Amino acid sequence: MKLNARDALTYFRKPDPAGMGALIAGEDSVRVAERRRQLLTALLGPNAESEMRLTRIAAADLRKDGALLLDALKAIGFFPGPRAVLLEDATDGLTQQIGKAMKDWAQGDAQLIITAGALTARSSLRKLAEAAPRFAAVVLYDDPPGPEEVAQMLAEAGLSTVAPEGKAAILALSKLLDPGDFRQTIEKISLYKIGDSSPVGLEDIAACAPQSHEADTDTLIAAVALGQREAIAGQLRLLYAQGVQPVGLCIATLRHFRQLHGAMTYPGGVAEGLTRATPPVFGPRRDAIIAQSRGWNVARVEEALHSILETDLRLRASNPPPAGPLVERMLLRLASFARAQTR
Repeated sequence: MKLNARDALTYFRKPDPAGMGALIAGEDSVRVAERRRQLLTALLGPNAESEMRLTRIAAADLRKDGALLLDALKAIGFFPGPRAVLLEDATDGLTQQIGKAMKDWAQGDAQLIITAGALTARSSLRKLAEAAPRFAAVVLYDDPPGPEEVAQMLAEAGLSTVAPEGKAAILALSKLLDPGDFRQTIEKISLYKIGDSSPVGLEDIAACAPQSHEADTDTLIAAVALGQREAIAGQLRLLYAQGVQPVGLCIATLRHFRQLHGAMTYPGGVAEGLTRATPPVFGPRRDAIIAQSRGWNVARVEEALHSILETDLRLRASNPPPAGPLVERMLLRLASFARAQTR
């Protein structure tokens, strides 16, 4: 049974105790491991390993002994409570052995939890899992966690009260950090707030966020191009805390809007303009710019370019105004352009 992102979140939090098990596949091994941990904890409780209710099988061992998996699923535990067999790093080469074990599985047997790397839609193992009844198949992609997933992580960490600007900053962090680092940051904020009942704010996040991570300005510029004014302040704080300078942000914004302008004025359309750009733009970034272009027209982009160039000149003047507020004002104005166009 194939689960979409929303259903998968629910399943990992509250798996079916009478189900056959699940396949968790994805290119990001850290994200797969985190979901595996969450699922096993929800399914078996915190003491499964010490009570010998969790059996781990390596893929290499199953290749040597095809009956190993079914024997583990059928084994009787010494302690009461739900049981599971974890098969790690599975590949399509094990589909036959896994399929036989699933066919002979009966109610009361241990649940089968399988982890795997990236599996394409043609993968025999993925097809087997998606077609099996009462067996969850989840493919994890490299997309950053969405607001619902972030909210769930905050709730699990006991951070029930978060100020609006803090929430925007945490969402920005979720796009900047890899899943493992982001979860560690949430846990660090939770420890930092012990004994402090005030809402989580920007100061708390700035004190706990990794300082060595190089921020990705594309996240901020994308929020600007999509008209997401509420996200700008929090993302700016995170970028400045990691050493990004206002002049650098201005240059990056100018580069992005010049690229957007070139694509929108290309005779063959935005998609072809990005493909033929120098250097060409492909993949998720190409899709993101195409989505951004729907909220703009050429005149608005040219107005935005004029505003960016004007800000850049003021930053380079002999007696410039404070750079941070000047750049923030420019970004808010650009986001207003996008909002005006989409109304």
